[in-house]
Amino acid sequence: MTGLWAERPSLAASFYKAHGLGNDYLVFEEGGDLPASPEAVSATCERLRGPGGDGIVVLLADRSGGVFRLRMFNPDGGEFERSGNGLRVLGSYLHREGHVGDEPFTIEVGGDRVAMTVHAHSAGTYDISVDMGAAEVGPAAVAMDASALDGDGRLEGPDGEALDLVPVGVGNPHMVVWGEPMTDERLAEVGRFLTAHPSLANGSNVQLAEVSGSDRCRALIWERGVGPTTASGTSSCAVAVAAVSRGMAPGPVHIDMVGGTLTATVSAERQVVLRGPVEEVMTGVLAADFVRRLGG
Repeated sequence: MTGLWAERPSLAASFYKAHGLGNDYLVFEEGGDLPASPEAVSATCERLRGPGGDGIVVLLADRSGGVFRLRMFNPDGGEFERSGNGLRVLGSYLHREGHVGDEPFTIEVGGDRVAMTVHAHSAGTYDISVDMGAAEVGPAAVAMDASALDGDGRLEGPDGEALDLVPVGVGNPHMVVWGEPMTDERLAEVGRFLTAHPSLANGSNVQLAEVSGSDRCRALIWERGVGPTTASGTSSCAVAVAAVSRGMAPGPVHIDMVGGTLTATVSAERQVVLRGPVEEVMTGVLAADFVRRLGG
């Protein structure tokens, strides 16, 4: 069996690290040095005792048909469907290693195929877009029990208040919450509450969002399995889709986050293309004793 939730791959000891607006990922190629066990993933993502990152992207050895296949893991050790920034970090690695050029190329993750393009590269910074496909809106899009919502589509919050939210599926689940105080404290309250809400079969990423212009939104991000992050690609897509579903005109929507701005272009049919910068950080090799301690 291959693909999401299959037997975990093993990793080569060498890695590449880059970030999209502070949302950083470690790229490992499939190899024989270290099993991607939950414990090994968590230890590797740990910022004080490991290389540190918001997740791991594993580039699999199977590249048949010219398709780059990958798996993605959160710092809590769990596997997840996809990350817009993780995909774009992987794209920067492929370009850096000469596996792709300026033409669109295909990635397979979580059973889906998406097209990516490296538009420009200069001094370790990449301009990369990824076609995220068609987004879905509503409880079914995030495997949510709709009976948890009231007649106005709101959900009872952590203190009994009504949360005004839009469930959005962008290959992974998101709950976009409107009308809340845009503070770190409120993000923590709502993020912890929603990310593992019992009505959500697979949990969810969470965004506090507000419209700040005719084609602009502001967002605070709580990622499932991670916690607060400075930016998120799929979260940006989810906020843009939610805004268009609430009346914003289709087209480019600029999402301002703590780490900076990403642009998600949403069509009338909810097709989404994410675009923004990726910056290289480092390459390295896990020490042999570190690998041995983690079961390699």
